[in-house]
Amino acid sequence: MNALYTPLSSPALRLKNRIAMAPMTRSRALGNVPNALMATYYGQRNEAGLIISEGTSPSPDGLGYAREPGAFSAEQLVGWAAVAAAVQAGGAKFFIQLMHTGRIAHPANLPAGSAVIAPSAVAAAGEIWTDTAGMQPHPLPKAMDAADLARVRDEFAASAARLVAAGVDGVELHAANGYLLNQFLNPRSNRRDDAYGGSADNRRRYLLEVVDATIAAVGAERVGVRLSPFNGYNDLEAGFDGERGEFLDTVAALAARDIGYLHLGGGTVAGELLDAVRARFPGLLIVNGGYDAAKAEDVLARGVADIVAFGAPFVANPDLPTRLRAGAPLAALDPATLYSADAKGYTDWPRLEAVAA
Repeated sequence: MNALYTPLSSPALRLKNRIAMAPMTRSRALGNVPNALMATYYGQRNEAGLIISEGTSPSPDGLGYAREPGAFSAEQLVGWAAVAAAVQAGGAKFFIQLMHTGRIAHPANLPAGSAVIAPSAVAAAGEIWTDTAGMQPHPLPKAMDAADLARVRDEFAASAARLVAAGVDGVELHAANGYLLNQFLNPRSNRRDDAYGGSADNRRRYLLEVVDATIAAVGAERVGVRLSPFNGYNDLEAGFDGERGEFLDTVAALAARDIGYLHLGGGTVAGELLDAVRARFPGLLIVNGGYDAAKAEDVLARGVADIVAFGAPFVANPDLPTRLRAGAPLAALDPATLYSADAKGYTDWPRLEAVAA
């Protein structure tokens, strides 16, 4: 294996290798504030060239999940500064994924005075965990009005600026997996009849406004975007009529903005579609979803991706790059501890040398 460990040097990013740690919800931010335990967790995994944080809300009303971190208060920014320092101490770059959950939320997980908001007043099927009442159905969200649209857009940009000032290398705008920005793109969750709904151009409009505002705040090279087409997660319509063309048009619109990178999440873009993305997006392209070392080497060697992001394997293997390079066995994660609140199954995984001793 060679390509995974080749440094990357581009105007947007300089990385020690082509391995990224994908964003993964871990629910350890007690009081929605990044803490010392989280700094330990991310610091343990700084063999990666790039680490992308778990979804982090730019707004109080975006804190849809229990113990989800935010990036809008002074205390949260201090916490993220410590996490960034732990990551960068190993030579890795650190981007924070900014994620407003939109309708994938519950009032029990939001601060007092906040409401569940979304593109349209359409409740998502299914339930969400709350620490106070267990599993609860997703509520009917409030359709965002003009003031909400402007406020949330500006909160994305303001959070990005504050994070970069705190020492973070950049931000990833989460427009995948059924969260707010993705909700605008999908006709199941977006039933608007104004400039933000109906046609593909209108449904794409809000994402691009948020991208443009964030670029204005921190520079295009510090802004990544995550997309996951053909993904029905969180009650979206997967494979709706025209989705392929709409997705590729969105890719082209992002390429025109010269963003720092495009991150294709969930393994839904492969084969001919990945080739089509590469043809439209000359910038840094990150792929994710079901990759092992051999598959990662292949896409890098063929030039259809520049970085490969690994998610679940990083949970139980903090030294994943070392293990991949050595062809060593990977530890299996413990599903029962993925979203708990303490160190068990989080920072207590041994490194390869400890296993071999």
